[in-house]
Amino acid sequence: MRDWFLTSDATPELRLHGLLLRAARASDYDAWQKLRRQSHAFLKPFEPRWGESDLTKFVFKSRLKRSRQEANSGSEFCFLIFKCDQDQEELVGGLTLSNIRRRASQSATLGYWMGVDCTGQGIMSNAVAAIIPYVFNNLCLHRLQAASLPHNKPSRAVLEKNGFNEEGYAENYLQIDGMWQDHVLYALTRERYEGRRD
Repeated sequence: MRDWFLTSDATPELRLHGLLLRAARASDYDAWQKLRRQSHAFLKPFEPRWGESDLTKFVFKSRLKRSRQEANSGSEFCFLIFKCDQDQEELVGGLTLSNIRRRASQSATLGYWMGVDCTGQGIMSNAVAAIIPYVFNNLCLHRLQAASLPHNKPSRAVLEKNGFNEEGYAENYLQIDGMWQDHVLYALTRERYEGRRD
């Protein structure tokens, strides 16, 4: 069990606009725990309920192991987002491609979070811009979906800036902060993605 950190991980490393997106490593624990802890009050209204026990090293190791298994099966890819300045890498948030479906669907769901001191700098817009070509060109999916709380204007702006189209309104869609909450649904299709590149 002690060498599970060394198992291969299919999650790629992506670089764009001074950002690095890559899979979490055991050595990221301290930075991840610190960022999540100091951002708790900021993230609480936008995420499923979590507490101090979710920040333990045991939970982080379990998440790492599960993430590697899911990446290697092609069902989910979890990235940490780092801002790069010369040789320095600063953890600023995370991004996940989940619910990857093949066959007739060929789709995935996009989710992301940002540390409280890193907002308003265009970082998440750039991180999403970095992941989109991977979704369509490498994973060869047809559709990337996302959902946002109606009042979360910064999150909605990230999606709209990256070409996502608002598709509808889902009542009691996800349990956020302990309550079932409505969400606005967005999607970016291959046709829209390729049209933006022309």
